Amino acid sequence: MRRTPALIVGAGPAGAATAILLARAGTPPLVIERNREPHDTVCGGFLGGDAIALLKRFGLEPAILGAPAISRARLVAGGRIVEADLPFAAAGLSRQALDAALLARAAKEGAMVERGIAVRRVDLDRRRLHLGDETAIETEALFLANGKYEVRGATRTVLAKKDPALGLRVRLEPSAYLAHALRGVIELHLFRQGYAGLLLQEDSGVNLCLSVAQSRLREAGGQPAQLIAALAREAPVLADRFSAARSAGEWSTVARVPYGWRLRNGQYGLFRLGDQAAVIASLAGDGIAIALHSAIRASHCFLRGGAEAALAYQSGFASRARRPIAVAGMLRHCGETPWIAGPILSLFRHTPGLLRKAAAVTRIGAD
Repeated sequence: MRRTPALIVGAGPAGAATAILLARAGTPPLVIERNREPHDTVCGGFLGGDAIALLKRFGLEPAILGAPAISRARLVAGGRIVEADLPFAAAGLSRQALDAALLARAAKEGAMVERGIAVRRVDLDRRRLHLGDETAIETEALFLANGKYEVRGATRTVLAKKDPALGLRVRLEPSAYLAHALRGVIELHLFRQGYAGLLLQEDSGVNLCLSVAQSRLREAGGQPAQLIAALAREAPVLADRFSAARSAGEWSTVARVPYGWRLRNGQYGLFRLGDQAAVIASLAGDGIAIALHSAIRASHCFLRGGAEAALAYQSGFASRARRPIAVAGMLRHCGETPWIAGPILSLFRHTPGLLRKAAAVTRIGAD
């Protein structure tokens, strides 16, 4: 049986950021990651001003990593298009680049990282991981940072929905036309029971993410490209953007995304981070910031109060995330409901300051 004072499951932004802070404080953790190499995930790619400011605290400058600057937001619903300045400087950075940079910083600070390690199940009461190779690790403090994915024994208690949301992502190789259309912009397309976001990232590719009801993908034969083709009448600009790409990579997906969920009650020695603590609608673009905020708060709580501080951390973070998650959920509902989305875009067109305000109040750091 292996033992370690602090054990982190997941090497994404939340896990890697926690590893950096603990290592800097003289408590180098062990990080367990199932993937052998950093890779793009379904979620992420957009860095808001709050996320950029937080990354600087970890010694990372998105611009130095090549992240294209984003200064405007463009909302598209049917034939309506509204564009306005963002209330902060943003950027587009692939999760592959972001995760690799954060994890490299964690290792430099002294964190121990083991990749390609599968977690078979978790014993939360003993804070013990049972690994795929039949070994086990126990810890004083367990930090779960495995994103939207579940681990056996540590699943989130989420009410089942009749038609849950799916997350879909693909990297597009842009034509000159598509690259020009998206330069400096985060573009959001609204349609019935879903929405899509497009932005340029550091590798000159276009990150296309969709959140859509499971039934809509099923109607398209389970094929994301066919779904976009089927959306041509509702979202003609989105279909145009997709067809303008020179090529499309492999689609990745995550099922049953519990948007709006928060863990309100903690457990001794267990710190849930990022999407394991709170899941904000991706329409808000605040997922990375939430991951980093949770890492900072969990690390500080553990370093000051030990394993017992997990209870106060979890309830405090749930309270902190309540407003931005509620506002993002409301905006998501409006965006996915055509008879509401149309009038709202008309309102934004006549009062562009409202769009900037909506972007500001979904940030977890907003007070």
